[in-house]
Amino acid sequence: MQPEILIADDHSMIRKGLKLLLQIQLGYKQITEVSSCNTLMSELVKKRFTHLVLDIILSDGSSLEIIPNIRRVYPNMKILIFSMQPSEVYGEAVKQYGIYHYLHKSLPEEEAIKLISHFIKDDNNNNNNQHSNFPHNPFAALTLRELEILHYLLKGAGSKEIGDILNLKTNTVSTMKARILEKTKSSNLMQLVELAALYNVNF
Repeated sequence: MQPEILIADDHSMIRKGLKLLLQIQLGYKQITEVSSCNTLMSELVKKRFTHLVLDIILSDGSSLEIIPNIRRVYPNMKILIFSMQPSEVYGEAVKQYGIYHYLHKSLPEEEAIKLISHFIKDDNNNNNNQHSNFPHNPFAALTLRELEILHYLLKGAGSKEIGDILNLKTNTVSTMKARILEKTKSSNLMQLVELAALYNVNF
């Protein structure tokens, strides 16, 4: 039985390249593409997918915000994170939702094909532990919620705006912002932005 695969990425060329790889190299035909969190959730309502290939940053926000909802509705769907974001940060954070497959977009094609094949076949013995260029990444200590807030802080959003977006009280956002600065040993927002750039944590 062919798996039903959903690719969620905000770059058309990435989606189409990955789709071709899945079709030609691995022989999978049932593949759907989306570019945003909204279209992703809409497609999940229309059809029951077996596998989701998910980027961290989509055209209308961070997918970290919808992973909890996806997991509540589809607890058994297999999810692979496919991102330019560092795996030692985001890979650890999403494990609490049973997501153990993480593929960095810079990986060579041959290795990427092997890891995607293991993911589709649900080969748990080959869960991907990619070597990190930054084994002591200061952002690795952040929780999933703190990473959500970090995403908007790096975009220049203030506490009130972030609170409105994430449906949080402004003082809660301020508290978590202070925690992010403390965990990353950043004295201020400018240092946080510089540190994020150094460790390839983007928005």
